[in-house]
Amino acid sequence: MSATRLPSRFVNREVTLPLIVDDRGTLQVAAADVSKLLRTVGARWLHLVEAGEQVLDEDTVAALTIELAKLADRIDVACIAHSSGAP
Repeated sequence: MSATRLPSRFVNREVTLPLIVDDRGTLQVAAADVSKLLRTVGARWLHLVEAGEQVLDEDTVAALTIELAKLADRIDVACIAHSSGAP
């Protein structure tokens, strides 16, 4: 298995994910931040494909972006259910 190194122009954006440490020392991340991050990564990949970056396979990027969006949707639905008191 070989790894492909992405040129620096692919990774030039810094992502900040706010973290909270609870009173037991457990690291917490807001679910809304995680789902936003997942959608942002997918959108960035799509933008790169649309810009003609040939190192990225269009079908693979599309499939991965869809899966990231599905995961973000599941996180959002679980949070809505939790906050509304649904079992």
